[in-house]
Amino acid sequence: MDKIRLGISTCLLGENVRYDGGHKLDRFLSDTLGQYVDYVPVCPEAECGLGVPREAMRLEGAPDAPRLITHRTKEDKTDKMIAWAEKRLAELETDGLCGFIFKSDSPSSGMERVKVYDEKGMPAKTGVGIFARMFMDRFPLLPVEEEGRLHDTLLRENFIERIFTLRRWREARAVKAGRGALVDFHTRYKYLILSHSPKHYTAMGKLVADQKSHNLRDLFSQYESLLMEALALKTTPKKNINVLEHMMGYFKNSLSADEKKELLEMLDQYRLGYLPLIVPVTLIGHYVRKFDQPYLKDQIYLNPHPLELQLRNHV
Repeated sequence: MDKIRLGISTCLLGENVRYDGGHKLDRFLSDTLGQYVDYVPVCPEAECGLGVPREAMRLEGAPDAPRLITHRTKEDKTDKMIAWAEKRLAELETDGLCGFIFKSDSPSSGMERVKVYDEKGMPAKTGVGIFARMFMDRFPLLPVEEEGRLHDTLLRENFIERIFTLRRWREARAVKAGRGALVDFHTRYKYLILSHSPKHYTAMGKLVADQKSHNLRDLFSQYESLLMEALALKTTPKKNINVLEHMMGYFKNSLSADEKKELLEMLDQYRLGYLPLIVPVTLIGHYVRKFDQPYLKDQIYLNPHPLELQLRNHV
């Protein structure tokens, strides 16, 4: 797989573009995830011509349509930001992005809970940064996150799983044109989708089975929408155990009594929060190789992202 194209707030890569001339380098993003990603850095405030350093700004007014106001001189920079953002988003549309990582709390790039000040100067964490809002409106299916939220292991796993999935989906369409690409992809992604949303998996299965009733473009568009909606939903131990028990069924005539007991004990310990998901998944993967199970060998669920990212190691 080629590296994933991912948009990111420039300051998170260590560039001195913030209002005070500093940066907010995030080592996980730059050094760890950066091994698998080609970043497309974007700093709305610097790129729209506000300079570095610059006067601090904040959002003021209605939470759903705030204005971008300089803190000391009270200049309104909203129109300047919007005009630049419209041009920049058009450029990003051709950049093949699989997602974006925003800078939290920023009046231009914050994804959620950005302070918005009312007419009395009182703040409420109800806003979205102006560029972030425009980006999410323009690309509603692209995975987006903030660097602060990515410190949460579950949110980090979910986001990275989605960007790898979107990259594989695009590669599948490029490598094998036509309806066969959809069947192959859906088959390999069965258990990963089920671990997020059985309801979506059922709807996607009906779409694949009835694909001749749709033109190819609409078919792929509908499938991609359902895919990204499904993976945006969090996995749970209950859903993961359901998937792992289904996989275990492929070995019911091959495992010894002791092997079955060991695997069931691991599943129970994972359910209770004593073991991370990587433990039962690794054991299932061992049996897939040991018994040369061809269908499960192709299941992305067993290897949705690089092991080095340690995304399934938390309890």
